[in-house]
Amino acid sequence: MTAAVIFDVGAVLIEWHPRHLYSKLLADDAAIHAFLEEIDFQDWNERLDAGDMWDEAISRAVARYPHRKALIEAAHHRWHEMVPGAIDGTILILEQLAAKGVPLYAITNFSAEKFAETRVRFPFFAHFRDIVVSGEERLLKPDPAIYDLCLQRNGLEAEACVFVDSAPRNVAGATAVGIDAILFETPRQLARDLAARGILP
Repeated sequence: MTAAVIFDVGAVLIEWHPRHLYSKLLADDAAIHAFLEEIDFQDWNERLDAGDMWDEAISRAVARYPHRKALIEAAHHRWHEMVPGAIDGTILILEQLAAKGVPLYAITNFSAEKFAETRVRFPFFAHFRDIVVSGEERLLKPDPAIYDLCLQRNGLEAEACVFVDSAPRNVAGATAVGIDAILFETPRQLARDLAARGILP
């Protein structure tokens, strides 16, 4: 019997992409792509998820790319525009699991500062017994240590858990520590995969 379902947050429970913000600030997809590549947004965002503080990260990025100052600062001050809302189909599944009494947990690569704000914004986070946030722990998926932290902190056995994530490498990381893992693509597919495991009807 499954002891728990452990969810990722971004791209599973909530929509997140810098394009949601920068489509308002730049002319087209080509301009957005050029900006994100120029400042190496992916690496910058990973460092924030790993525990960097936003004010310091902004200062360093502006020092390197002063001509992009307004766009870089927008990532901080208008960050929530990157998150237009929850993924309703997944939230419905989450609520069904909660109603069944399935213990729910989350492991997320997320800036500690932005997660604190996001947690207030979305009431569904109340369903989770514990949320392991990379920026708080200074550990990033797919490092095995972040999965082990969730298990040990909550007295969970890896083989009795199912992990749901939208990134193949994070699914592989969970599998490597003995957790059954589902690669999330759509809420409908997730519902099928959970039903196949006897977790949903």
